[in-house]
Amino acid sequence: MNRFPFSRRLVHAACCLALASGAMVPEARAAGPAASYPDATASDPAKLGWMVGSPPPADRTLRFDDGSYFQFPAMRWSVSNFRQLMPTVNVSRGLGAPVPLPRALRTDIDAVRFTPIGASAPMTWAESLAANYTDGIVVLHRGRIVYERYAGVLKADGQHGAMSVTKSVTGTLGAMLVAEGRLDPARRVADYVPELAASAFGNATVRQVLDMTTGLQYSEDYADPKAEVWAYSQAGSPLPKPKDYTGPRSYYEYLQTVQPQGQHGEAFAYKTVNSDVLGWVISRVTGRSVAELLSERIWQRLGAEQDAYMTVDSIGTPFAGGGLNTGLRDLARFGEMLRNNGRFRGQQILPKAVVDDIRGGGDKAAFAKAGYELLQGWSYRDMWWVTHNDHGAFMARGVHGQRIYVDPKAEMVIARYASHPVASNAANDPTTLPAFEALARHLMSKPR
Repeated sequence: MNRFPFSRRLVHAACCLALASGAMVPEARAAGPAASYPDATASDPAKLGWMVGSPPPADRTLRFDDGSYFQFPAMRWSVSNFRQLMPTVNVSRGLGAPVPLPRALRTDIDAVRFTPIGASAPMTWAESLAANYTDGIVVLHRGRIVYERYAGVLKADGQHGAMSVTKSVTGTLGAMLVAEGRLDPARRVADYVPELAASAFGNATVRQVLDMTTGLQYSEDYADPKAEVWAYSQAGSPLPKPKDYTGPRSYYEYLQTVQPQGQHGEAFAYKTVNSDVLGWVISRVTGRSVAELLSERIWQRLGAEQDAYMTVDSIGTPFAGGGLNTGLRDLARFGEMLRNNGRFRGQQILPKAVVDDIRGGGDKAAFAKAGYELLQGWSYRDMWWVTHNDHGAFMARGVHGQRIYVDPKAEMVIARYASHPVASNAANDPTTLPAFEALARHLMSKPR
């Protein structure tokens, strides 16, 4: 296993933290050259025995401070155990009894067939799980669990990193405040957070932040050693900084340094810093952190089975762009609430206007400028990816294969956690997108 000289450890670990939480890797335009990785069976973290023992053997010990925890295949263990490795803040489910999801498990789903994008040979749903290094997947149809599988070290009572699915949760909270009239999407960010007045965000509107159409000098190309994401990641790392470090020491401090590039409102550009700015705006408006607001307004009202948690920076600020970790069924509950226009457990948790706004989508022309080859005709709204297909499906997406997929027409919600060796979603989209669409058609054609 690679180890880094001490002089590089802090920066490397900081960037691994951002990568783990979804900050470092943008939605790629197309899959790059194929690399050779052990398959899902050979990389199974349970079989490899990471972090087992008191203490674990040296060659099976993973650490945050040297970055070893996020090297493949070790990261297949880490994504289900971030709380053991880094500081976090709780997202309480409250003290009430969890509300169980009704079950009507089906045995015909594994055999559902589809053809991956760019392939000639069909694949089954069951085969796609291994192909995408799936750690856990739950399918709801008409509010009932019809399919549930776990692999590796993720269990039904465990939690997993949601990565950039977090952005969609943060965006939902922002859209909720807009619908309630507490946040004006046309106002400038600096009106809510004066500390950002001199930054690129100062004259951006809340709507431009929500839809990521801000013009920022900020790159998330982690192959570029000069990309701004490296400074962002180091600022947000909870690890001690080197003695000679003079840069920003928290997410809030870094956001104030982002400079403008281009015009706001002209093009979609997927940049994690937008989510953290929105998190700051939300906190300033409500007096609650994103973690606290998520708990009070949604998690407790969903009747969640488990507390969730979020990773934090050195001053305890939740990472609104990628730090959420949840149980898989609770992620499915969140998606089901959106499928039902904000209702769950017989109560209106979100204003229906929030879901209407998400489903309506964003500016397709602005989105097209980003050049996503596999997502043509899509848009981005309130930090959700909107397909505009004939089912009106929309998605939350996170690196390494995290997903919430909501298909209103098929009355289906899919929540998936994964640990694909390639961070870019373009590596698994050719299998994921047709698999989800095929399952939707199957459930519609053979309802039970």
